[in-house]
Amino acid sequence: SFSCNAGLLELSLGKFRNVLLNQTNPVEAVIRNVASNVTVIIFQVHAQKSDVVISFDKNPSVNSSGTGVDRGLVSILRPQQSVCTWYLRSLDASQVFSTAISIPYMEKDPIPGGCNLEFDLEVDPNIYLDYTLVDIHIKFAPANLGYTRGANPPPCDSGTGQNSRWRLHYDVYQYFLPENDLSEMVLMSHIRKMSEVRSIKANGIKMLTLTTDDKTNVYFSSLPGQGVIYNVIVWDPLWNTSAAYIPVHTYACSFADLVDNCSSLSKLSTKVFFTTFAVLGLFTCFFGHRFWKTDLFFMGFIFTGFFFFIFITRVTGLGYDVRLLLTAVAGIIGGFFLVASWWRFGSVLLCMFIIGLVLGFLFSSTVIFTPLGYYRVFRDDVVFWVTFSSVALMIPVLFVGLWAMLALSGVTVQLRRERSEVPFPPHPYLTWKRERERRSTNVLDPSHHIPPLRERIHNKLLYIKEFFQKEQPAGERTPLLL
Repeated sequence: SFSCNAGLLELSLGKFRNVLLNQTNPVEAVIRNVASNVTVIIFQVHAQKSDVVISFDKNPSVNSSGTGVDRGLVSILRPQQSVCTWYLRSLDASQVFSTAISIPYMEKDPIPGGCNLEFDLEVDPNIYLDYTLVDIHIKFAPANLGYTRGANPPPCDSGTGQNSRWRLHYDVYQYFLPENDLSEMVLMSHIRKMSEVRSIKANGIKMLTLTTDDKTNVYFSSLPGQGVIYNVIVWDPLWNTSAAYIPVHTYACSFADLVDNCSSLSKLSTKVFFTTFAVLGLFTCFFGHRFWKTDLFFMGFIFTGFFFFIFITRVTGLGYDVRLLLTAVAGIIGGFFLVASWWRFGSVLLCMFIIGLVLGFLFSSTVIFTPLGYYRVFRDDVVFWVTFSSVALMIPVLFVGLWAMLALSGVTVQLRRERSEVPFPPHPYLTWKRERERRSTNVLDPSHHIPPLRERIHNKLLYIKEFFQKEQPAGERTPLLL
Protein backbone atom coordinates (compact mmCIF):
# COMPACT_ATOMS: atom_id res chain seq x y z
CA SER A 1 0.00 0.00 0.00
CA PHE A 2 1.11 3.56 -0.68
CA SER A 3 0.85 6.20 2.04
CA CYS A 4 1.08 9.36 -0.06
CA ASN A 5 -1.85 11.71 -0.56
CA ALA A 6 -1.63 14.78 -2.83
CA GLY A 7 2.14 15.07 -2.46
CA LEU A 8 2.12 14.73 1.35
CA LEU A 9 3.60 11.75 3.16
CA GLU A 10 2.69 11.46 6.84
CA LEU A 11 5.29 9.49 8.78
CA SER A 12 5.45 7.81 12.17
CA LEU A 13 8.73 7.17 13.94
CA GLY A 14 10.07 3.70 13.21
CA LYS A 15 7.36 2.86 10.63
CA PHE A 16 8.05 2.18 6.96
CA ARG A 17 5.92 3.85 4.30
CA ASN A 18 5.85 2.98 0.61
CA VAL A 19 5.66 5.92 -1.78
CA LEU A 20 5.63 6.49 -5.55
CA LEU A 21 7.97 9.28 -6.61
CA ASN A 22 8.17 11.23 -9.85
CA GLN A 23 10.41 13.88 -11.33
CA THR A 24 8.04 16.83 -11.50
CA ASN A 25 6.13 16.86 -8.20
CA PRO A 26 8.22 16.53 -5.01
CA VAL A 27 6.66 14.62 -2.14
CA GLU A 28 6.72 16.37 1.23
CA ALA A 29 7.44 13.93 4.06
CA VAL A 30 6.33 15.16 7.47
CA ILE A 31 6.59 13.73 10.96
CA ARG A 32 4.72 15.40 13.80
CA ASN A 33 4.56 15.22 17.58
CA VAL A 34 8.20 14.27 18.08
CA ALA A 35 8.89 13.49 21.74
CA SER A 36 11.15 15.87 23.67
CA ASN A 37 13.66 13.14 24.55
CA VAL A 38 14.39 12.55 20.85
CA THR A 39 17.45 14.56 19.79
CA VAL A 40 18.18 13.16 16.32
CA ILE A 41 16.00 11.71 13.56
CA ILE A 42 17.53 9.84 10.63
CA PHE A 43 15.22 9.88 7.62
CA GLN A 44 15.99 7.49 4.77
CA VAL A 45 14.48 6.41 1.45
CA HIS A 46 15.25 3.35 -0.68
CA ALA A 47 14.58 2.45 -4.31
CA GLN A 48 15.78 -0.54 -6.28
CA LYS A 49 17.47 0.87 -9.38
CA SER A 50 16.43 4.51 -9.95
CA ASP A 51 18.10 7.38 -8.11
CA VAL A 52 15.97 9.51 -5.81
CA VAL A 53 16.69 12.94 -4.34
CA ILE A 54 16.14 13.55 -0.63
CA SER A 55 16.54 17.08 0.74
CA PHE A 56 15.70 19.43 3.58
CA ASP A 57 14.38 22.08 1.16
CA LYS A 58 11.95 22.01 -1.73
CA ASN A 59 14.73 23.31 -3.96
CA PRO A 60 17.65 21.01 -3.07
CA SER A 61 21.24 22.20 -2.88
CA VAL A 62 24.46 20.20 -2.74
CA ASN A 63 24.96 20.72 1.01
CA SER A 64 21.37 19.94 1.98
CA SER A 65 20.45 16.93 -0.17
CA GLY A 66 21.51 13.46 -1.20
CA THR A 67 21.01 11.51 -4.43
CA GLY A 68 21.07 7.74 -4.89
CA VAL A 69 19.08 4.55 -4.53
CA ASP A 70 19.76 4.39 -0.76
CA ARG A 71 19.99 7.82 0.81
CA GLY A 72 19.26 9.47 4.15
CA LEU A 73 19.54 12.70 6.09
CA VAL A 74 20.17 13.47 9.75
CA SER A 75 17.90 16.05 11.37
CA ILE A 76 19.43 17.56 14.53
CA LEU A 77 16.40 18.73 16.53
CA ARG A 78 16.26 22.16 18.13
CA PRO A 79 14.76 22.77 21.60
CA GLN A 80 10.95 22.59 21.49
CA GLN A 81 10.98 21.28 17.91
CA SER A 82 8.28 18.63 17.34
CA VAL A 83 7.88 18.65 13.53
CA CYS A 84 10.36 17.59 10.84
CA THR A 85 9.98 17.95 7.08
CA TRP A 86 11.87 16.47 4.13
CA TYR A 87 11.30 16.45 0.38
CA LEU A 88 11.51 13.52 -2.01
CA ARG A 89 11.53 13.22 -5.79
CA SER A 90 12.96 10.90 -8.43
CA LEU A 91 15.39 11.62 -11.23
CA ASP A 92 13.54 9.28 -13.57
CA ALA A 93 10.72 10.51 -15.79
CA SER A 94 8.59 7.51 -14.86
CA GLN A 95 7.23 6.73 -11.41
CA VAL A 96 9.66 5.14 -8.98
CA PHE A 97 8.57 2.78 -6.23
CA SER A 98 10.37 3.50 -2.95
CA THR A 99 10.07 3.00 0.77
CA ALA A 100 10.87 5.52 3.53
CA ILE A 101 11.36 5.45 7.29
CA SER A 102 12.37 7.86 10.05
CA ILE A 103 14.33 6.45 13.01
CA PRO A 104 14.70 8.39 16.31
CA TYR A 105 17.78 8.49 18.55
CA MET A 106 18.36 9.89 22.03
CA GLU A 107 21.06 12.17 23.43
CA LYS A 108 23.41 9.34 24.46
CA ASP A 109 23.19 7.57 21.10
CA PRO A 110 26.10 8.19 18.71
CA ILE A 111 25.34 10.17 15.55
CA PRO A 112 26.28 8.35 12.30
CA GLY A 113 28.36 10.55 10.03
CA GLY A 114 28.62 13.27 12.66
CA CYS A 115 32.32 13.84 11.96
CA ASN A 116 32.11 13.92 8.19
CA LEU A 117 35.04 15.62 6.45
CA GLU A 118 34.87 13.90 3.05
CA PHE A 119 31.35 14.18 1.66
CA ASP A 120 29.05 17.13 0.92
CA LEU A 121 26.59 16.90 3.82
CA GLU A 122 27.64 18.37 7.15
CA VAL A 123 26.35 15.25 8.91
CA ASP A 124 26.32 12.33 6.49
CA PRO A 125 24.88 8.98 7.65
CA ASN A 126 25.13 7.41 4.18
CA ILE A 127 27.25 4.47 3.09
CA TYR A 128 28.83 5.00 -0.32
CA LEU A 129 29.22 1.85 -2.42
CA ASP A 130 31.20 1.10 -5.58
CA TYR A 131 31.47 -2.27 -7.26
CA THR A 132 33.45 -4.00 -9.97
CA LEU A 133 33.29 -7.51 -11.32
CA VAL A 134 35.85 -8.48 -8.68
CA ASP A 135 35.07 -6.56 -5.49
CA ILE A 136 32.67 -4.25 -3.65
CA HIS A 137 33.98 -1.18 -1.85
CA ILE A 138 31.99 0.62 0.85
CA LYS A 139 33.02 3.76 2.72
CA PHE A 140 31.32 6.01 5.25
CA ALA A 141 31.99 9.08 7.37
CA PRO A 142 33.04 8.68 11.04
CA ALA A 143 30.38 9.15 13.71
CA ASN A 144 30.28 11.59 16.60
CA LEU A 145 29.08 11.35 20.18
CA GLY A 146 25.48 12.19 20.96
CA TYR A 147 24.45 15.39 22.75
CA THR A 148 21.34 17.14 24.06
CA ARG A 149 19.11 19.49 22.11
CA GLY A 150 20.48 22.98 21.73
CA ALA A 151 24.02 22.04 22.80
CA ASN A 152 27.08 22.33 20.62
CA PRO A 153 28.27 19.05 19.06
CA PRO A 154 31.39 17.51 20.63
CA PRO A 155 34.56 18.42 18.70
CA CYS A 156 35.70 15.69 16.35
CA ASP A 157 39.47 16.10 16.61
CA SER A 158 40.16 17.76 19.94
CA GLY A 159 41.61 14.61 21.48
CA THR A 160 41.80 10.83 21.32
CA GLY A 161 40.74 9.95 24.85
CA GLN A 162 37.69 8.11 26.15
CA ASN A 163 35.72 11.34 26.29
CA SER A 164 35.95 11.84 22.53
CA ARG A 165 34.53 10.12 19.46
CA TRP A 166 37.68 7.97 19.31
CA ARG A 167 36.05 5.52 21.72
CA LEU A 168 33.43 4.55 19.13
CA HIS A 169 33.43 1.16 17.39
CA TYR A 170 31.92 0.29 14.00
CA ASP A 171 30.40 -3.12 13.26
CA VAL A 172 29.96 -3.89 9.55
CA TYR A 173 27.05 -6.21 8.69
CA GLN A 174 26.15 -8.09 5.52
CA TYR A 175 22.80 -9.55 4.47
CA PHE A 176 22.15 -11.64 1.34
CA LEU A 177 18.87 -11.30 -0.55
CA PRO A 178 17.14 -14.44 -1.89
CA GLU A 179 18.98 -15.89 -4.87
CA ASN A 180 17.72 -15.24 -8.41
CA ASP A 181 15.08 -12.78 -7.20
CA LEU A 182 15.40 -9.24 -8.56
CA SER A 183 11.92 -7.99 -7.67
CA GLU A 184 11.37 -4.64 -5.97
CA MET A 185 9.01 -5.98 -3.32
CA VAL A 186 11.54 -8.57 -2.15
CA LEU A 187 14.21 -5.89 -1.80
CA MET A 188 11.92 -3.54 0.11
CA SER A 189 10.79 -6.26 2.50
CA HIS A 190 14.34 -7.33 3.27
CA ILE A 191 15.89 -3.87 3.51
CA ARG A 192 13.60 -3.28 6.48
CA LYS A 193 15.54 -5.98 8.30
CA MET A 194 18.75 -3.97 7.90
CA SER A 195 17.57 -0.48 8.90
CA GLU A 196 17.37 -0.52 12.71
CA VAL A 197 19.97 -1.66 15.21
CA ARG A 198 17.97 -4.50 16.74
CA SER A 199 16.88 -6.02 13.42
CA ILE A 200 20.36 -5.66 11.92
CA LYS A 201 21.87 -7.68 14.77
CA ALA A 202 19.11 -10.28 14.47
CA ASN A 203 19.28 -10.77 10.69
CA GLY A 204 22.64 -9.56 9.41
CA ILE A 205 26.01 -11.29 9.41
CA LYS A 206 28.67 -9.39 11.32
CA MET A 207 31.71 -9.28 9.06
CA LEU A 208 34.21 -7.20 11.02
CA THR A 209 34.63 -4.46 13.62
CA LEU A 210 36.47 -1.20 13.00
CA THR A 211 37.83 1.19 15.58
CA THR A 212 38.34 4.90 15.08
CA ASP A 213 41.99 4.20 14.31
CA ASP A 214 40.96 2.25 11.20
CA LYS A 215 39.98 3.71 7.87
CA THR A 216 36.22 3.70 7.36
CA ASN A 217 36.29 1.79 4.10
CA VAL A 218 35.96 -1.94 3.53
CA TYR A 219 36.29 -4.30 0.54
CA PHE A 220 34.17 -7.39 -0.08
CA SER A 221 34.09 -10.00 -2.83
CA SER A 222 31.68 -9.23 -5.64
CA LEU A 223 28.92 -11.67 -6.64
CA PRO A 224 27.28 -10.30 -9.83
CA GLY A 225 23.55 -10.96 -9.89
CA GLN A 226 23.32 -11.72 -6.16
CA GLY A 227 21.59 -9.04 -4.12
CA VAL A 228 23.33 -8.04 -0.89
CA ILE A 229 22.68 -5.34 1.72
CA TYR A 230 25.38 -3.70 3.84
CA ASN A 231 25.03 -1.59 6.95
CA VAL A 232 27.16 -0.28 9.78
CA ILE A 233 26.29 -0.02 13.47
CA VAL A 234 28.26 2.52 15.48
CA TRP A 235 28.58 1.57 19.15
CA ASP A 236 29.47 3.75 22.13
CA PRO A 237 31.09 1.43 24.73
CA LEU A 238 30.84 4.02 27.51
CA TRP A 239 27.03 4.33 27.39
CA ASN A 240 26.46 1.00 25.61
CA THR A 241 24.33 2.75 22.99
CA SER A 242 24.22 2.20 19.24
CA ALA A 243 22.95 3.78 16.04
CA ALA A 244 22.69 2.51 12.46
CA TYR A 245 23.85 4.12 9.25
CA ILE A 246 21.72 4.07 6.08
CA PRO A 247 21.63 0.54 4.62
CA VAL A 248 22.90 0.24 1.06
CA HIS A 249 22.22 -2.55 -1.42
CA THR A 250 23.80 -3.77 -4.64
CA TYR A 251 23.50 -6.58 -7.16
CA ALA A 252 27.03 -5.92 -8.51
CA CYS A 253 25.50 -5.42 -11.94
CA SER A 254 23.57 -2.82 -13.92
CA PHE A 255 19.86 -2.91 -14.68
CA ALA A 256 20.31 -0.36 -17.48
CA ASP A 257 22.88 -2.12 -19.68
CA LEU A 258 21.49 -3.57 -22.90
CA VAL A 259 23.89 -6.52 -22.76
CA ASP A 260 25.02 -8.43 -19.67
CA ASN A 261 22.63 -6.63 -17.34
CA CYS A 262 21.34 -8.06 -14.07
CA SER A 263 18.76 -10.18 -15.92
CA SER A 264 21.30 -11.68 -18.35
CA LEU A 265 24.74 -11.88 -16.82
CA SER A 266 26.19 -14.56 -19.09
CA LYS A 267 29.16 -13.01 -20.87
CA LEU A 268 30.18 -14.89 -24.00
CA SER A 269 33.85 -14.23 -23.30
CA THR A 270 33.54 -15.76 -19.83
CA LYS A 271 31.78 -18.85 -21.19
CA VAL A 272 34.39 -19.42 -23.90
CA PHE A 273 37.37 -18.78 -21.63
CA PHE A 274 36.41 -20.96 -18.68
CA THR A 275 34.72 -23.72 -20.68
CA THR A 276 37.85 -24.13 -22.80
CA PHE A 277 40.13 -24.42 -19.82
CA ALA A 278 37.72 -26.60 -17.86
CA VAL A 279 37.91 -29.13 -20.69
CA LEU A 280 41.69 -28.78 -20.79
CA GLY A 281 41.78 -29.24 -17.02
CA LEU A 282 39.83 -32.51 -17.23
CA PHE A 283 42.13 -33.70 -19.99
CA THR A 284 45.17 -32.85 -17.86
CA CYS A 285 43.70 -34.61 -14.83
CA PHE A 286 43.37 -37.96 -16.62
CA PHE A 287 46.04 -37.80 -19.33
CA GLY A 288 48.46 -35.11 -18.10
CA HIS A 289 51.33 -37.52 -17.44
CA ARG A 290 51.03 -39.00 -20.92
CA PHE A 291 50.92 -35.57 -22.54
CA TRP A 292 53.51 -34.05 -20.26
CA LYS A 293 54.21 -30.83 -22.16
CA THR A 294 50.47 -30.06 -22.37
CA ASP A 295 50.27 -30.46 -18.61
CA LEU A 296 53.20 -28.08 -18.13
CA PHE A 297 51.69 -25.52 -20.49
CA PHE A 298 48.37 -25.57 -18.60
CA MET A 299 50.03 -25.09 -15.21
CA GLY A 300 52.26 -22.33 -16.54
CA PHE A 301 49.16 -20.63 -17.93
CA ILE A 302 47.39 -20.71 -14.55
CA PHE A 303 50.48 -19.55 -12.64
CA THR A 304 51.13 -16.55 -14.90
CA GLY A 305 47.49 -15.65 -15.52
CA PHE A 306 46.72 -15.60 -11.79
CA PHE A 307 49.28 -12.91 -10.98
CA PHE A 308 48.72 -10.95 -14.18
CA PHE A 309 44.95 -10.67 -13.67
CA ILE A 310 45.42 -9.40 -10.10
CA PHE A 311 48.01 -6.89 -11.27
CA ILE A 312 46.02 -5.32 -14.13
CA THR A 313 42.84 -5.29 -12.05
CA ARG A 314 44.50 -3.31 -9.27
CA VAL A 315 46.50 -0.83 -11.35
CA THR A 316 44.35 -0.28 -14.45
CA GLY A 317 40.75 0.58 -15.26
CA LEU A 318 40.47 -1.69 -18.29
CA GLY A 319 37.19 -3.38 -19.15
CA TYR A 320 36.52 -6.99 -18.23
CA ASP A 321 36.82 -8.40 -21.76
CA VAL A 322 40.13 -6.58 -22.32
CA ARG A 323 41.52 -7.86 -19.01
CA LEU A 324 40.41 -11.39 -19.86
CA LEU A 325 42.11 -11.20 -23.26
CA LEU A 326 45.35 -9.82 -21.81
CA THR A 327 45.27 -12.48 -19.09
CA ALA A 328 44.94 -15.18 -21.75
CA VAL A 329 47.89 -13.75 -23.69
CA ALA A 330 50.04 -13.53 -20.54
CA GLY A 331 49.02 -17.07 -19.56
CA ILE A 332 49.98 -18.44 -22.97
CA ILE A 333 53.39 -16.77 -22.72
CA GLY A 334 53.87 -18.19 -19.22
CA GLY A 335 52.86 -21.65 -20.40
CA PHE A 336 55.36 -21.56 -23.25
CA PHE A 337 58.10 -20.40 -20.87
CA LEU A 338 57.51 -23.37 -18.56
CA VAL A 339 57.52 -25.80 -21.49
CA ALA A 340 60.69 -24.18 -22.83
CA SER A 341 62.30 -24.52 -19.40
CA TRP A 342 61.51 -28.23 -19.39
CA TRP A 343 62.73 -28.61 -22.98
CA ARG A 344 66.07 -27.00 -22.18
CA PHE A 345 66.87 -28.08 -18.62
CA GLY A 346 64.56 -31.03 -17.89
CA SER A 347 64.18 -30.12 -14.20
CA VAL A 348 61.38 -32.24 -12.72
CA LEU A 349 61.66 -30.48 -9.35
CA LEU A 350 61.05 -27.03 -10.86
CA CYS A 351 58.04 -28.23 -12.84
CA MET A 352 56.46 -29.96 -9.86
CA PHE A 353 57.13 -26.87 -7.73
CA ILE A 354 55.11 -24.72 -10.17
CA ILE A 355 52.33 -27.32 -10.25
CA GLY A 356 52.32 -27.44 -6.45
CA LEU A 357 52.05 -23.65 -6.34
CA VAL A 358 48.84 -23.82 -8.39
CA LEU A 359 47.33 -26.10 -5.75
CA GLY A 360 48.74 -23.75 -3.10
CA PHE A 361 46.96 -20.78 -4.70
CA LEU A 362 43.67 -22.66 -4.56
CA PHE A 363 44.15 -23.66 -0.93
CA SER A 364 45.30 -20.18 0.14
CA SER A 365 42.39 -18.49 -1.65
CA THR A 366 39.96 -20.85 0.08
CA VAL A 367 41.42 -20.03 3.49
CA ILE A 368 41.35 -16.26 2.91
CA PHE A 369 37.77 -16.43 1.60
CA THR A 370 36.55 -17.82 4.93
CA PRO A 371 35.69 -15.48 7.86
CA LEU A 372 39.37 -15.80 8.84
CA GLY A 373 40.12 -13.29 6.09
CA TYR A 374 38.08 -10.59 7.84
CA TYR A 375 40.29 -10.45 10.92
CA ARG A 376 41.75 -7.03 11.54
CA VAL A 377 45.36 -8.15 11.06
CA PHE A 378 44.68 -9.02 7.41
CA ARG A 379 43.58 -5.47 6.54
CA ASP A 380 47.24 -4.56 6.16
CA ASP A 381 48.35 -5.27 2.57
CA VAL A 382 51.79 -6.51 3.61
CA VAL A 383 50.40 -8.93 6.19
CA PHE A 384 47.73 -10.16 3.78
CA TRP A 385 50.10 -10.95 0.91
CA VAL A 386 52.81 -12.43 3.13
CA THR A 387 50.22 -14.74 4.69
CA PHE A 388 48.72 -15.61 1.32
CA SER A 389 52.14 -16.41 -0.16
CA SER A 390 53.21 -18.44 2.88
CA VAL A 391 50.09 -20.61 2.75
CA ALA A 392 50.47 -21.02 -1.01
CA LEU A 393 54.14 -22.05 -0.66
CA MET A 394 53.30 -24.54 2.06
CA ILE A 395 51.60 -26.85 -0.43
CA PRO A 396 54.48 -27.41 -2.90
CA VAL A 397 57.06 -27.52 -0.09
CA LEU A 398 55.20 -30.26 1.78
CA PHE A 399 53.77 -32.17 -1.16
CA VAL A 400 56.24 -31.61 -4.00
CA GLY A 401 56.62 -35.39 -4.42
CA LEU A 402 52.90 -36.17 -4.12
CA TRP A 403 51.37 -34.53 -7.17
CA ALA A 404 49.47 -37.79 -7.78
CA MET A 405 47.07 -36.71 -5.00
CA LEU A 406 45.51 -34.26 -7.48
CA ALA A 407 42.85 -36.83 -8.23
CA LEU A 408 42.67 -40.51 -7.34
CA SER A 409 40.86 -41.41 -10.51
CA GLY A 410 43.41 -39.62 -12.67
CA VAL A 411 46.28 -41.41 -10.92
CA THR A 412 44.64 -44.80 -11.43
CA VAL A 413 44.12 -44.27 -15.14
CA GLN A 414 47.62 -42.92 -15.75
CA LEU A 415 49.46 -45.58 -13.72
CA ARG A 416 47.68 -48.29 -15.69
CA ARG A 417 48.43 -46.68 -19.05
CA GLU A 418 52.05 -45.78 -18.31
CA ARG A 419 53.14 -48.78 -16.23
CA SER A 420 55.67 -49.86 -18.86
CA GLU A 421 57.10 -46.38 -19.47
CA VAL A 422 59.88 -44.54 -17.68
CA PRO A 423 58.75 -42.21 -14.82
CA PHE A 424 59.60 -39.10 -16.85
CA PRO A 425 60.63 -38.89 -20.51
CA PRO A 426 64.01 -37.34 -21.29
CA HIS A 427 63.66 -33.65 -21.93
CA PRO A 428 63.59 -32.70 -25.65
CA TYR A 429 66.91 -30.86 -25.65
CA LEU A 430 68.77 -33.96 -24.46
CA THR A 431 66.98 -36.14 -27.02
CA TRP A 432 67.73 -33.69 -29.80
CA LYS A 433 71.39 -33.53 -28.78
CA ARG A 434 71.71 -37.35 -28.83
CA GLU A 435 70.03 -37.60 -32.21
CA ARG A 436 72.34 -34.96 -33.64
CA GLU A 437 75.37 -36.93 -32.46
CA ARG A 438 74.00 -40.11 -34.02
CA ARG A 439 73.35 -38.39 -37.32
CA SER A 440 76.87 -37.00 -37.38
CA THR A 441 78.45 -40.44 -36.80
CA ASN A 442 76.15 -42.68 -38.89
CA VAL A 443 74.70 -40.95 -41.91
CA LEU A 444 73.55 -44.26 -43.44
CA ASP A 445 71.20 -45.07 -40.56
CA PRO A 446 67.72 -45.08 -42.13
CA SER A 447 66.13 -44.16 -38.76
CA HIS A 448 67.36 -40.61 -39.35
CA HIS A 449 65.54 -40.26 -42.62
CA ILE A 450 62.43 -38.13 -42.06
CA PRO A 451 59.43 -39.53 -44.02
CA PRO A 452 57.24 -37.21 -46.11
CA LEU A 453 54.58 -35.12 -44.37
CA ARG A 454 51.72 -37.15 -45.87
CA GLU A 455 53.19 -40.40 -44.56
CA ARG A 456 53.80 -38.90 -41.11
CA ILE A 457 50.16 -37.72 -40.89
CA HIS A 458 48.95 -41.16 -42.01
CA ASN A 459 51.06 -42.88 -39.36
CA LYS A 460 49.78 -40.54 -36.68
CA LEU A 461 46.14 -41.25 -37.63
CA LEU A 462 46.83 -44.98 -37.50
CA TYR A 463 48.28 -44.54 -34.03
CA ILE A 464 45.18 -42.70 -32.84
CA LYS A 465 42.94 -45.38 -34.39
CA GLU A 466 44.85 -48.14 -32.58
CA PHE A 467 44.37 -46.26 -29.33
CA PHE A 468 40.60 -46.86 -29.46
CA GLN A 469 40.75 -50.45 -30.80
CA LYS A 470 40.10 -53.32 -28.45
CA GLU A 471 43.07 -55.65 -27.99
CA GLN A 472 42.52 -58.97 -29.81
CA PRO A 473 43.11 -62.17 -27.86
CA ALA A 474 46.13 -64.21 -28.92
CA GLY A 475 46.06 -67.92 -29.82
CA GLU A 476 44.38 -70.37 -32.16
CA ARG A 477 40.89 -69.37 -33.40
CA THR A 478 39.92 -72.77 -34.96
CA PRO A 479 39.64 -76.25 -33.42
CA LEU A 480 42.76 -78.36 -33.56
CA LEU A 481 42.68 -81.19 -36.06
CA LEU A 482 43.49 -84.47 -34.43
